[in-house]
Amino acid sequence: MNDKTYMKELLQEIQSYKQEVSLMEVCGTHTMAIARSGIREMVPANIKLLSGPGCPVCVTSQGDIDAVIKLCQEPGIILCTFGDMMRVPGSDSSLQEERSRGADIRVVYSPLDALEIARKNPEREVVFLGIGFETTAPTIAVSLEQAERERIKNFSLLSYHKLVPPALEVIFSDPDIRVDGLICPGHVSAVIGLKPYELLAAQYHKPCVVTGFETVDILEGIIMLLHQMSQGEARADIQYRRVVRKEGNPIAVELLERIFQPEEARWRGLGSIPGSGLKLRLDYESLDAAKKFQLPQIEDLPIKGCSCGEVLTGKISPRECLLFGRGCTPLKPVGPCMVSHEGACAAYYRYTPAKERN
Repeated sequence: MNDKTYMKELLQEIQSYKQEVSLMEVCGTHTMAIARSGIREMVPANIKLLSGPGCPVCVTSQGDIDAVIKLCQEPGIILCTFGDMMRVPGSDSSLQEERSRGADIRVVYSPLDALEIARKNPEREVVFLGIGFETTAPTIAVSLEQAERERIKNFSLLSYHKLVPPALEVIFSDPDIRVDGLICPGHVSAVIGLKPYELLAAQYHKPCVVTGFETVDILEGIIMLLHQMSQGEARADIQYRRVVRKEGNPIAVELLERIFQPEEARWRGLGSIPGSGLKLRLDYESLDAAKKFQLPQIEDLPIKGCSCGEVLTGKISPRECLLFGRGCTPLKPVGPCMVSHEGACAAYYRYTPAKERN
């Protein structure tokens, strides 16, 4: 059986399901894959596919973005970041604008690149901006251990890392958000395994399926969710078995627990969630940039007209935002969901015909 025939059979099975359900993906790669493949248009209208808080750049709070911009304005600072943070709008500026005004902001591909910059610039303070979920945090933990071993004193981390399961619990417990099942992230789950979803499925009686990123993977994941719903079941399962194991990656988890500890963190659209952020443990406190530079917590100020918070929680689709395709485009983004390549608004804009954008 070829892929096209198999996909046709999967779609026929999905189309045979008649109940109204809302399924949420919580991974930026899934967001882009669903938009690129046209899956949202392939499934029947009674099956609603929502985009959730799966883009780490997008869920970073406005106050935290403003704090990063404030830090890079300090003399003697070299701020290292992944490229997708450069154009994220703060309340009054962005990292890209600050670099054009003279701030030393460098795009890197790994925290180890930032560590090398610290070695070569011992007279400067080098700060790595940590934005991401459980997938990227282990690599950053490795760089911190290396900095400790080499006693590199001019390197530090500004950690705005987030943990996915606490955010999913908020989604499930919010009466204003209807989610009947979760298409769970493949990359994050390769680290944390199935247990967090098992707890969520048992507590909220909602099925969770860890799914891969190919079109066939996503269609299979949707069918696995629909099968559970039709049978009145709610458990955690893995479609993406070629990569994800039930136990996850115990070595990576142990590394995270050795370097970091959970703390309350602010999420765009979800507010402050206890135990959903990662801060450095006491043994690594000297590498904590927020403490090293006494960075204040800046109030979250909403961006006028921006509905990223509602998009990230599945309350509206990107096209329901009044700015989508009008005042907010990838060339002139107003909110982070249009900036990041994993953002729902960017995905919708890129794969929506021009005549349907506004």
